[in-house]
Amino acid sequence: MQTWAVQDAKSRFSEFLDACLAQGPQVVTRRGAEAAVLVPVDVWRRLQAAAKPSLKDLLLSDQGRGELVLPERGQARRRRVQEVL
Repeated sequence: MQTWAVQDAKSRFSEFLDACLAQGPQVVTRRGAEAAVLVPVDVWRRLQAAAKPSLKDLLLSDQGRGELVLPERGQARRRRVQEVL
């Protein structure tokens, strides 16, 4: 993967995009630290398809359901309430 400083990626965006399409993902750095990656859309779609299910998908599926473990009753202590006069 080639690395681009954010100012270079902005000023030479067409070249940046062409490099992404020809060579694959391109890393963008800000102040020397990696900040983002530009990937071709086919790579993005493949990554999205392979990703874990979303919270919505998980909640709607039977796969995400399990037993809910509840603490035994009577273990909680209540605090005393003092009346204010």
